Amino acid sequence: MKKYAWIAVSSFTLGLLLAGYLFLYLPEKSLTTPDVFATAAPAAPAATSNLFAGPVPQEKATLDFVTIAEKIGPAVVRIEAERREQSRSSDFGDQWPFGDDFFNRFFGQPRRNQPESNTVQVGGTGFFISADGYILTNNHMVEKDKTTSVTVTTLAGKEYDAKIVGTDPGTDLALLKIQAKDLPFAELGDSGQVKVGEWVLAIGNPLGMEHTVTAGIVSYKGRSIDTQSYQDFIQTDAAINRGNSGGPLINMKGEVVGINSNIMTTGFVGNIGIGFAIPSNIAKKVVVQLKEKGRVIRGRLGVQIRDLTDGMVKQWNLKSKAGAVVISVEPDSPAELAKIRQYDVITQVNGESVKNGDDLRFKIADIQPGGKVNLTVVRDGKEMKVTAMVDELEPEREKGQVASPDNDIGVSVVALTPNTARRYGLRTTEGLLITEVRRGSEAARESLAAGMIILEVNRRKVTAVRDFEDILKRTESGDEVILLVRQETEGRSQDFIATVKVR
Repeated sequence: MKKYAWIAVSSFTLGLLLAGYLFLYLPEKSLTTPDVFATAAPAAPAATSNLFAGPVPQEKATLDFVTIAEKIGPAVVRIEAERREQSRSSDFGDQWPFGDDFFNRFFGQPRRNQPESNTVQVGGTGFFISADGYILTNNHMVEKDKTTSVTVTTLAGKEYDAKIVGTDPGTDLALLKIQAKDLPFAELGDSGQVKVGEWVLAIGNPLGMEHTVTAGIVSYKGRSIDTQSYQDFIQTDAAINRGNSGGPLINMKGEVVGINSNIMTTGFVGNIGIGFAIPSNIAKKVVVQLKEKGRVIRGRLGVQIRDLTDGMVKQWNLKSKAGAVVISVEPDSPAELAKIRQYDVITQVNGESVKNGDDLRFKIADIQPGGKVNLTVVRDGKEMKVTAMVDELEPEREKGQVASPDNDIGVSVVALTPNTARRYGLRTTEGLLITEVRRGSEAARESLAAGMIILEVNRRKVTAVRDFEDILKRTESGDEVILLVRQETEGRSQDFIATVKVR
């Protein structure tokens, strides 16, 4: 009896040891990550509208950080742009809540005063999206009107002169091209599948530190931070600093799901764990047009809209907050011709439901000018169908116009419209937005600053740059103009009078 008991105990113990070995050691081999990337660089794609690398049909395996860095790293490049700049003076002050890249993007200038030079160097990141040398980066890195040269440096240390193929301020994306073949490239994945909480990696050149890899998670999807019409940011806590702009945000399948664009800062602190990337699905649409046309052509309906509120849903007896309410209709616009009215609620575009105002803007923008759009509209509680002919949305001027260089006070201004006010996050929708105050000018001496709004000149309301120029032309050199200026700060605005001599 003891003999059989001893055999049973021995067998049981050996079984446990064998099971432990299989469980603890063998999976390490069986779960070794397969190399889902080709060892050699992929061949250049055929000359079709499908510019970027398409996703592989089969499901990809989850990779580890090291594999992703080794495989995607060679596709990431350092970008150095040289561009013409006028010397700058005033800014919004030390409490501007976003990073320098964010400020550059709106006003084309650093926040801080810079040396009196006509040429500045701008550094950032980009990455190859095809084997024949197409590079995706940010528009604010290589603005067409100001950039004189662009140099691209690969991980291997090779330098190339890059051509600007196209830029799109609306999404802050730009497409570059170098003359080379058989280059390693990164694949644009499906940003629509990104989930909050999943791991992502950022590769770039923050603060000049080449090919820095940082890791974090997706913190939020669909973040709107700058009131621009065509962006829907992925928020991440992967460390992103100045110089990461234009670099890839990569998921654990080795796919680019975002293009790093902006950071949020506090004072002089750089990364605080809040960075923003342009979704890859937006980039896919943009790069095709940039290659074919050099710019992005968008559709226009001609309405000002806003999201629905709970009060609107209740008072108008709507089914839900899905949709967008028309707050104004532009004269002679497609919307007016289609008899769309103020207070109309647009709930569908070509049969697709409208989630909110941003969703409606995106859907209309995707329709090519000259195309028809079928809208479902709720008016006075009744649902109706409306057909409109979409026309082209003309790109707004991003930079300020220099007002009358002959008779000058030292500022550049741009006319405020509801669209530009929404873009810059301003409550004021009329007047002239100061985009630059030149160093040593009369305006600088009177403490005028970029971001302030000129409402009146010599007690005359100004809504166009031409109004300002006309007044300055009639003013003798040495005489003063009296300005009514508004400065908006968080939660309030303050108007004050400034007197500035004309030179």
